[in-house]
Amino acid sequence: MLKRTALAGLVTAVAAFGFVVGASAQEDYPNRPVEFIVPWGPGGGSDTLMRIIANNIEPHLGQPVAVINMPGVSGTVGLQEASRRDADGYTITQIHEGLLVANETGMTDLNWDSFMPVALMTNSPQYLVVNASSDWETFEDFVEHAKENPGSVRVGVTLGGVPHLHAAMIEEAAGIEFSYVGYEGTGERIRALVGGNLEAAIGDIASSKQFVENGDLRFLAVGANERLDETPDVPTFKELGHDIELAVTRGIVLPEGSPEAARDTLEAALQELSQDEEFVQQLNNAGAEADFRGHEAYVDYLENLEETVTRLSANLGG
Repeated sequence: MLKRTALAGLVTAVAAFGFVVGASAQEDYPNRPVEFIVPWGPGGGSDTLMRIIANNIEPHLGQPVAVINMPGVSGTVGLQEASRRDADGYTITQIHEGLLVANETGMTDLNWDSFMPVALMTNSPQYLVVNASSDWETFEDFVEHAKENPGSVRVGVTLGGVPHLHAAMIEEAAGIEFSYVGYEGTGERIRALVGGNLEAAIGDIASSKQFVENGDLRFLAVGANERLDETPDVPTFKELGHDIELAVTRGIVLPEGSPEAARDTLEAALQELSQDEEFVQQLNNAGAEADFRGHEAYVDYLENLEETVTRLSANLGG
């Protein structure tokens, strides 16, 4: 009886010790470097912006963050790898609207809720861009023409991608119908627009502003919540009466099942980082805005976005 009692006491002590060690490990998080799987190739928008985060976060997190590029199949290769990593807080990755579109169109079984959202960090507002030689001086002019000539406006997008989603959102909001022309990247479709092969395209500051400044293109509206300093004369869709937000937003996520303590520590570090003026300036120089939204607000955004993607799935080939 004494032996059994002693054994039971030993088991209890070991379990308690394990609990204390586990709790201590979580309290000490992070006690080693964090790996950041960027599911896109070097040099692109996601890589550039995520490296700005990785290069600036150490003073706020207390550990370095190492970027590992894993491109392939519209970002899904790297995200698949990230989803398989240990859910211990030491692997993070990045998602944007493209994951939800890829899920809806059957490209991947992963979706935003296959991960634990930590925080949204950057926002790259998207514009409706037209050739400056067109008669459309305003978005209202554009809509009037599109309504009178359904399907006649050729819009350049990435078929089944985020630009396609954004164009479909404009269609739905304004009650118009486009003809879509597919291009692999933003630069390619903007060049096609400059060359007169399209009537309109979805673009951004980085790809389009130089052509607007030299008189080749015209911004009709921007999908931001308010007018931007870079383009103060361009109205938002919201002020034009259309409650739509057109942006490529990039957020940080953990593998599903990661410790909430790790998520909270990362969220606090990212919030501090988002208030760093030098960091914000680096994002602005790369054509993006700082747009911090913590875990709960980010989940709300993703849930609303998922509803939009599902509703427009027929337009996206889903």
